[in-house]
Amino acid sequence: MLVLAFDTATAAVAVALYEWVPGEGVRARAVAEGVEERRHTEVLTPAVAGVLAEAGAVPAELSAVVVGVGPGPYTGLRVGLVTARALGDALRIPVHGVCTLDAIAWGSGRDAPFAVATDARRKEVYWARYASRGVRVTGPHVGPAADVLDGAPDLPVIGEGATLYPDVLGTSQLGAEPLLPSASALAELAIARLSGKKGPALLPPEPLYLRRPDAVAPGPRKKVTPA
Repeated sequence: MLVLAFDTATAAVAVALYEWVPGEGVRARAVAEGVEERRHTEVLTPAVAGVLAEAGAVPAELSAVVVGVGPGPYTGLRVGLVTARALGDALRIPVHGVCTLDAIAWGSGRDAPFAVATDARRKEVYWARYASRGVRVTGPHVGPAADVLDGAPDLPVIGEGATLYPDVLGTSQLGAEPLLPSASALAELAIARLSGKKGPALLPPEPLYLRRPDAVAPGPRKKVTPA
């Protein structure tokens, strides 16, 4: 089973190609993490083509696509989701969504309680709390950084949010790594779930928006009263 995974819910683009052989295990075929920040539209398709070429694979060999569904900024997030759904439709293969915070949690490998926080802009963070890397207990939410530790002041916080608001969230003695979701974590989480192992639920490939986009449709024109 050849799985293509990518995430565009943060500032960076991450792409990975993983192979799962039942009874033999999982291995990375090609990985491109943190590709050129804030240029999702320009770099995602070339990055996908690059990992396929590096692995000597072609799209027709893919068994599934895994995509980060956020929460994240509207524009970047939809680039990944549209690409994933287009690939799924063209190749007639399943497309699975993964909460981006779950991917960060999974990639941490932690087995004790912690929280994940990422940049939501507007002086806010997207956040969730976990009992371990594979068990989310609350969230995802969006709000001020202080909300993350409300009622749990000693909880370690990982993710980019911890480095953006160190006075509020700190990084604890454990540090804040990983800061961003890795495509490797997306692929490994999805394969774990598809093979029947426990972990965060796979989701439909739909955007996980926690607030309205900044851009809105203009309202009706005001009527002009004749003088």
